[in-house]
Amino acid sequence: MKLYISFDMEGVSGVVDWDQTSGVGVDYAIGVDLTLNEVNAAIDGAVAGGATEVVVNDSHWKMRNLNPMLLHGNATYISGSHKPMYMMQGLDSSFDMVFFIGYHGSISGEPSVLSHTYNSSVFNLITLNGVEVGESGINSLVADAFDVPIGLISGDEATKLQAERLIPARTVEVKGSITRFASHNLHPKVAHEMIYEAAAEVMATSRSWPRVNLARPSTLEMHFVTADQAELATWIKGVDRKETRSATITHSDSLAIYKAFVGVSYITRQAGGR
Repeated sequence: MKLYISFDMEGVSGVVDWDQTSGVGVDYAIGVDLTLNEVNAAIDGAVAGGATEVVVNDSHWKMRNLNPMLLHGNATYISGSHKPMYMMQGLDSSFDMVFFIGYHGSISGEPSVLSHTYNSSVFNLITLNGVEVGESGINSLVADAFDVPIGLISGDEATKLQAERLIPARTVEVKGSITRFASHNLHPKVAHEMIYEAAAEVMATSRSWPRVNLARPSTLEMHFVTADQAELATWIKGVDRKETRSATITHSDSLAIYKAFVGVSYITRQAGGR
């Protein structure tokens, strides 16, 4: 059985500050170590549950955060920036299951440590079919397109609550957010055990696990920080201006929606949204 893991860092137990998610200092080294161990816990559990092939997509920052030599399960590693499918690069219909590890809440939702939605300098609210979503909901478009179930999502309680609105996944809450820069974290070993156990159980039932079931057509609505970002978004095919600071993507193909969204994310970032 084939497993796809997309991992982020902000939702990892013990990670509470940007210095732990980027840079070259001691704080970043700690963040990397905490993240690696959660990813490996997911891999180990999935292998125990029957996974025979694991692909790990680095979906954070410059997307080259881990030493691939340290990944368990002989996992292959997708890394590097400017991936056309971004946080979902490499997923296709050959996979049996998707895991989202270390995910976080949306910028506009309940207090969630280091919350943002792809780029906090550009997006301040995104909805999918009228439901506010974070990155898990946006990325579920790709799993929906390829009919691959999302079995496991780990992060804080805001991540859990947002994901459950659209995704029939097992969620592992590894920390409770107090503010955007503080949380009550499970001991990492406890978080690893919980992720391992959930991964093993979910992977063992992957063939019968329920899929994401989005409406046809679906609409992704993006609310921007500035009006010029909303206008710039319309340079991407399939994006329509809605109001002064919002635009929509409507399509019966979930993959087309995601690709257009990635285009919007890239073009607004390059134009000045950092």
